[in-house]
Amino acid sequence: MIEENSLLDITDCRLCPRNCRANRRERTGFCGEKDRIRCARAALHHWEEPCISGTRGSGAVFFSGCSLKCCYCQNYQISQEGLGKEISPEKLARIFLDLQEQGAHNINLVTGTHFLPGILTALDLARPKLSIPVVYNCGGYEKPEVIRLLDGYVDIYLPDLKYFDPELSARYSGTRDYFAQASQAVSAMISQTGSPVFDEGGIMQKGVIIRHMVLPGSRKDSISILHWIRENLPEEGFLLSLLSQYTPFYKSREYPQINRRLTTYEYDKVLEEAISLGLTRGFMQEKSSAKEEYTPPFDLEGL
Repeated sequence: MIEENSLLDITDCRLCPRNCRANRRERTGFCGEKDRIRCARAALHHWEEPCISGTRGSGAVFFSGCSLKCCYCQNYQISQEGLGKEISPEKLARIFLDLQEQGAHNINLVTGTHFLPGILTALDLARPKLSIPVVYNCGGYEKPEVIRLLDGYVDIYLPDLKYFDPELSARYSGTRDYFAQASQAVSAMISQTGSPVFDEGGIMQKGVIIRHMVLPGSRKDSISILHWIRENLPEEGFLLSLLSQYTPFYKSREYPQINRRLTTYEYDKVLEEAISLGLTRGFMQEKSSAKEEYTPPFDLEGL
């Protein structure tokens, strides 16, 4: 059972770097959510990295709301438009165990930081029977002190590292401090888990996978991120997942720079830089992955 911590005080919310300090028992925070857990889907998910999805799927629980609100979010219906169903921590614990019974390789918590008090309660309730790893799947915009609270609860971290340039993060995600926060959070995740560990079937049991999705017109920013990773993170401490799947979603049409698909030239240049830097432990996505059908239906399945 996690000790009482002021960071978990939902009446003065400081769970994410927005520090909105909302009393979320009475009103929504920056994330768009109040204190009750809300989810949009809980089901086996087959579109994560191979060592996460495996052959049976990852037990993905998609939480409503988000502290980033990226203008191109593929999950915008739940991150920004309010889709979701309210559930109790007790129900969430039963969902975890049900996904385990369905054969999930892991429990995959997708964008859940703003519901952390309830999630931790659910994990405490499920823990006596839960025998598969817990994955923390997030946009990277996290506080290192919150990551430290997750020690003993989370086995695998799956963070994005979206931007290096504060101008880009301000334009597309409404925050200039994205990299300052995310770089510290990713370092804290690696310190906590250590080097990646896999079972005999190649399924990840512990560790960090850093995701970076190359954005149209931003290959130089992607290359800056790769150089930071090479110079600041332990060589054997993580896997890199370099994504080419960008698809213009939601409000992308309001930003001409990203209202298109990524070109092969752009992705190949970033991929070549990753290889030249020796960042070859991980996954390089096929250019054909930019398809809308890879976004799951948010139909309240499993809730």
